[in-house]
This record gives sequence, C-alpha cells and structure tokens, in this order.
Amino acid sequence: MKRKLVFGIDYGTDSVRSVLIDTTNGQELGSSVFEYPRWKKGLYCDPAANRFRQHPLDYLEGLEQTVHDTMRKAGVHPEEVVGMTLDTTGSTPVAVNRQGTPLVLTDEFKEDPDAMFILWKDHSSVKEAEEINHLAHTWGGTDFTKYSGGIYSSEWFWAKILHTLRTNKKVQAAAWSWVEHCDWMPALLTGNTDPLTLKRSRCAAGHKAMWHEEFGGLPSEEFLTRLDPMLKDLRKRLYSVTYTADIPAGTLSEEWAARLGLTPATVVGTGAFDAHLGAVGGEIKPGYLSKVVGTSTCDMMVAPSERYGHKLVRGISGQVDGSIIPGMLGFEAGQSSFGDVYAWFKNLLSWPLNHDNQPLTPEGDILAMLTTEVAKTSPGQSGILALDWFNGRRTPDANPLLKGALTGLSLGSDAPAVFRALVEATAYGSRKIADRFIEEGIDFEGVIALGGIAKKSPFVMQVLADVMNRPIKIARAEQAVALGAAMAAAVVAGIYGTFEEAQNAMGNGFEKEYLPIPENVRIYETLYKKYLTLGSFIEEKLT
Repeated sequence: MKRKLVFGIDYGTDSVRSVLIDTTNGQELGSSVFEYPRWKKGLYCDPAANRFRQHPLDYLEGLEQTVHDTMRKAGVHPEEVVGMTLDTTGSTPVAVNRQGTPLVLTDEFKEDPDAMFILWKDHSSVKEAEEINHLAHTWGGTDFTKYSGGIYSSEWFWAKILHTLRTNKKVQAAAWSWVEHCDWMPALLTGNTDPLTLKRSRCAAGHKAMWHEEFGGLPSEEFLTRLDPMLKDLRKRLYSVTYTADIPAGTLSEEWAARLGLTPATVVGTGAFDAHLGAVGGEIKPGYLSKVVGTSTCDMMVAPSERYGHKLVRGISGQVDGSIIPGMLGFEAGQSSFGDVYAWFKNLLSWPLNHDNQPLTPEGDILAMLTTEVAKTSPGQSGILALDWFNGRRTPDANPLLKGALTGLSLGSDAPAVFRALVEATAYGSRKIADRFIEEGIDFEGVIALGGIAKKSPFVMQVLADVMNRPIKIARAEQAVALGAAMAAAVVAGIYGTFEEAQNAMGNGFEKEYLPIPENVRIYETLYKKYLTLGSFIEEKLT
C-alpha cells in the first residue's frame, strides 16, 4: 500500500524549513533548513530606520533546495507525496503588478527594497499606523479596528502599504495590488498569481488587514480614501473573500512539480501564518494558550465561535473565525521581544570582547553561564525590576514607541541579577497577555509552549510557569510549526476531514510539563504588581 506523505513548509524570519511527515502517525521522515543568503548578509535592510525587507529569491531558492534535500534524505517516491502547506511570517506583504509578480522580480525594480517583501518586524510605518487608529476611532463610521483589539499596528498590512506608497513614487505608480507572503507562495506553486483570483488567507486578512465578514470584507472605500486618497480604488484590486487553511489552493503546476521533483497531483493548501499553524502542531485546544517562545512570542488561543463570537477582546492582535482551527474563533497576541532581550544583554556584556563585531565562540556561552549562575538565586532577591518593552509593546494595547527599563540597580548589582530581572520581565509581559484574556472572559487553563527557548531553557520556562501561575506543557515535536503545516496539508489532501482529526493522528504529544512553585508564585504576585506600576509610570510620564 502506497504511503501518504505531506510536506510542511515553514518560512521563518531567518530561514525556511521543509519537513516530510507520514500522515498515519506524524512521524518525521526527513527535514532540511535553508538560511536566506541575502537576508543573512543584511542586504536591503536598515535597522536604524526599522526597515527590514526580504528578497523573494531567498524564498524560492530555499524551497527548491530544502524539498529536494528532504526527499533525498527520506528516500521516498514523488507519488507518495500527496500534499503540502506553507506557513510564513506576517504581516509580510509585497507590491505586485497586474500578473501578481512581485515588483522586485521585474527589471525596473530588481534592487529596490520597497519592491520586496516587507517583513513582519519592519516598523517604518509607525506614523501611518497612528493615522489608521485615529481615523478608525473618530470618523463616525464603523471602527474597522474592533476585531483587531482596537489598535492597528505598524507591523501590519495597511500601514506598510500606505507608508510605501507615500515614500516611493515609482512603486506607487507600478503597484497594481499587494499580496501577503503566505498567499503568494501557494499562488505561485499552483500557477494562479492573479491578484483578483488567487486564494487569500483568512488568517492573514483577518488578523492584519482588518478583514471581517461583518464589513463585507476589507475596510470600506470611503474609510480608505479618507485615510489617504492614494488608497482610492485599491480595495477593488484586492479581495473580499478569504479562505481557511483547510481549503486547497490548487495542485502543483507542471513547472513547479518539475522544479520540486514532485507530481502535479500534489495538493497545495491555502497558506497561513507560522504561529497559527504552530498552534495546530502543538495540539492547541480551547482553554490553552499556545505560546511560541523565541526572539519574540506569538500567543494563540481558540474558542467555540458560538460561545465567544460576540466577544471583543481589547488590545490583542485580532480575533478571527477559523484563523487557527477552522470552525473556531482564533485569538492572537504576543510580545515584540522575548529572547531578543536576552540576546541584547549578552551582546551588551560581550561588547568589550567583541569590538570587531565577530560573535564569541562558542555561540551563546555567556547566556549559558548566566543561566547556571542565576539559577542559584531566588525571586526578588536582588531588588531589580525590569520592563520588557525593548522592541515596543505588541499586546496588550500595541505601542511600538515604548522602551525597556531597569530599576532598583545598585553598585552591588551583578550580571546574573540583571539577567534574572530581564527573564522575569518577559514573563510578566506574558502574564499581562494572559490576564487580558481572563479579564475578557476567555477560559484559560494552561499554556502549551513551543520554540527554541521552550525546548532549551528550563530556567526561563519555570519562571514563566511561576509568574503566570499556570502549568506549561512543552510540545515534543522539534518542528511544531512545520508539523502544524503538515497537519493542514493532510486535511487539504483529503486524508482527514478536520484539523482535530489530523491533530489526533499526527500529534507528537508533550515531553515535559512545568508546574508553578507555590512559594515563587507568592513572591511573583508582589513583583508583578510592581511591574505594572513601573510600566504605567514609564508609559504615562516618559513617552
């Protein structure tokens, strides 16, 4: 009997990973990772201006190499691969021409960063996000931000489009439409890149582009024109219908079947964002927060639409029917920096030894030493308190202009004490997100964690469990995001009827559970209140 295998293709910030999964049991048969070469060199980016752009050739070269490499390692026949689903970062849109080709892939724009994919972490459109929020809350019509937590972010679709159109007249003249990365990849692979007919992701549209069925799709023409006359008529060149990740985008075109070494019968699923499919791979269920813990965090919850469909949760990154599990309401939140805070501290400490900008070897040894030393200390021992807003605040209540802070320092404060305060600050930020869900009446029982820090740092995860006062389960799957994409592929290929069936059959379970330590919980309750007080002061007095 021929096996039925599926690919989960996970496009992250720095690399793409392809994983081949057996649909009968979720076993990984092979995987491969490709680091984006142009991105790795820092091309087309300007961190000082918060500009982060990626070239689509990084995506395409990575796809071909990792699929071929995985097939070689697994030793399987192309006919056994029945489906694939791709997830990406987001919001990561690109300007396209009438044919749906990213402008950077045309001769006129081949070195223009504004014609490339605008990565999720690009914060160059803070001013435009502020304008969107002001207009939505004051114009007297529908508040199109209400399903996006009431606050629109500079990381999202419309703010990035408006900023690009205002600052680059050539792109403004040539951009017929705009497409998210998670929509463009399936469109390209299936041979339908027409902006008017390619399948648009419900996940991307609902969380980042203010799409909702109540609005008849995207924000109204009147609203967009009031925002800026340059947006007039763009709505009709975008979309009104969206699709959940259980819907096929089509099958591989003859060209891409040949390029990938697969068959044209391979079904390609509608795309979605990485953290959302990661929640699927981590076996999310109602009442559990799925937390991707890495350089930043992405926090997901699902709930029955019939119970919570009327509920608006303030200050999060959106609530969208079917964005995670089709048939359920999906909630998104997150922190703009988590592991990045620790990396900042490591770089701060190592700067005198690293003046030529070459990383220390072995990589990460400072953080390992700090973790060993800080584990010997107790909560509250140092008196140092930190704020985790080093990259602004994503949720609750997005504000990219906020900054991190440290208080309680003395001449006796050493590096491990400061490190502990930074770890605790990131945990307090997570607690504040959880508290917002609880305040809004969403059931909250525990946390499912995935990602590099969840796997590698027992100290950080124990602090997180203590601060949140909830058990934290660690997903066993090494590549939970790609596994979630593979589960979606198994559904679009017809192997399973629902995401829940695919999770039951293909889930890898959990490898560990962190339980709150009662004594630490009591200490952190007091420290958390101080964190909230410090945060209020910084936000009100210093921004």
